[in-house]
Amino acid sequence: MLSDMQVRKAAAKDKDYKLTDEKGMYLLVAKTGSKYWRLNYSYGQKRKTLAIGVYPEVSLKEAREKRDAAKALL
Repeated sequence: MLSDMQVRKAAAKDKDYKLTDEKGMYLLVAKTGSKYWRLNYSYGQKRKTLAIGVYPEVSLKEAREKRDAAKALL
């Protein structure tokens, strides 16, 4: 599970990378330094990805709430 401190300190690297949280949600850190919340889920036997928002506009707490709401719709 991610902490707010880990999210804040995530820095850009040579390649994009992911910091996993839980229940399919992760933070995608782009090589430009941008941070995007994403959710992987399965629907109809296909793997899909939902864009939740951009950090810091969407905090860790808000991202988890949006993840739970999206999972409830499935």
